[in-house]
Amino acid sequence: MAKTYFIGDIQGCADQLQSLLDKIAQTSADASYLFAGDLVNRGPKSLASLRLIRDLQIAGRAESVLGNHDLHLLAVAQGIRKASRSDTLDNILQAPDREELLHWLRHRPLAILQDQHLLVHAGIFPQWSAKKTMKLAHEVEAQLRSDNWVDLLQHMYGNTPVQWQDDLQAYDRSRCIINALTRMRFCTADGIMDFDSKDGLDSAPKGFAPWFDLPRASAKVCTVFGHWSTLGLILRENLISLDTGCVWGGKLTAVALEDRQVVQIDCPQQQKPG
Repeated sequence: MAKTYFIGDIQGCADQLQSLLDKIAQTSADASYLFAGDLVNRGPKSLASLRLIRDLQIAGRAESVLGNHDLHLLAVAQGIRKASRSDTLDNILQAPDREELLHWLRHRPLAILQDQHLLVHAGIFPQWSAKKTMKLAHEVEAQLRSDNWVDLLQHMYGNTPVQWQDDLQAYDRSRCIINALTRMRFCTADGIMDFDSKDGLDSAPKGFAPWFDLPRASAKVCTVFGHWSTLGLILRENLISLDTGCVWGGKLTAVALEDRQVVQIDCPQQQKPG
């Protein structure tokens, strides 16, 4: 039986992704792949990364959730955000197939639930079950895929509301969902997010903890996520942390859904933190 591999943040490191896929193919020629988002940006080959993953998805061999850098690309392409100094998105923005790629990207999901594994880019509120996470992700996906998707991007940025409430409405609701799924690292037990701390587990502000170390309604499934490179690879019964800092000179990591087999590629440093 062909395996399914979760793969951590690519961030435009297309050569390392191809090496990883080649390494997996040596033992699992018909493997399929679930990517944890942040397919682009900061690495040198964002365009090649996007095309490679898009082609795998069209062939029925891959899917990816959206990460914060993927949403940033959509916003920059629409003139909603200015490119930052560390961005490496120009090759996509100037590509002849730019519109096809951006159309494909905004139709990607924000969460995937497969075989009792829940894949998101960043985090999940303690109060969200896997079922609720998927329902709320679908709300935002429908907006991104609608004719009014640019309006969503225009209202997407900001750190408020910092706490989930079931009665949140309109863009406050969408923004809170997006921030949890694509940006969250630390939060409180009652679901207040912190967006300032980006270091490891011991850097939590007072009263905060890594979202996955809190009692959470999603604990019955295994949550898989990327986004947090300072964590490195974490393998627990109900948790897989996948971002091993490919773009920072770490590794690009794949973990098999079926048996937790780990496949890694060493990566050259493309960016320096800060």
